[in-house]
Amino acid sequence: MAYQGRILAGVAVPDTEIVREALRYSRSIYEPYLLNHVVRSWLFAISLASIQNIEHDSEVIALGTLLHDVTLNNSFRGPRRFEVEGADIARSFALSAGISSSRAQLIWDSVALNSTPSIGLYKEPEVALCTAGICLDVVGFQYDRMPVATRKAITDAYPRLGMKAKMTNCFCHMVEAAPETSYDNFLRDFGRRYVGGYAEPSSVDLVMNAPFES
Repeated sequence: MAYQGRILAGVAVPDTEIVREALRYSRSIYEPYLLNHVVRSWLFAISLASIQNIEHDSEVIALGTLLHDVTLNNSFRGPRRFEVEGADIARSFALSAGISSSRAQLIWDSVALNSTPSIGLYKEPEVALCTAGICLDVVGFQYDRMPVATRKAITDAYPRLGMKAKMTNCFCHMVEAAPETSYDNFLRDFGRRYVGGYAEPSSVDLVMNAPFES
């Protein structure tokens, strides 16, 4: 689907009312480093789509990437893992703006699965591209696939601002504040390495202690 567009850090992106509203909302809720992260993730996702000639709904990708970290902050208290809490917020945002339920579900999946590439990368193109763009920015997934000039233009326009250290601090705070939300996602690894006294339940114990005879 073609939308009215503009150029952002050298990347052609949609310039529709819902995308502009998502950007306004993002600017109002994110710390500067996290705002830059979600915008870079968006631009990387769109660039990967262009490089691989993947047809996609660019509004869905915009909302899926821009809103994927709405619950990544020091006020997070659960009760569910932050990706699921964030996915509900993103879907509600999309539905309230008139996005169809099927497109809103793609946005929900994009947010809920953004840190689970072993699943997200094999979903619909929009979900896979959101996952890929986010993973590129956080862990360097497909880093070498991105042309150097494209990557530089994006990171120059939206610098990282010490993201590794700031994200680590945020992740650890979330583990301390709501440890039960970290047991089955990547937050567990930050808890193990950086949070004193952190201990997650074992899947082996869950299986062996199930209330059945065998």
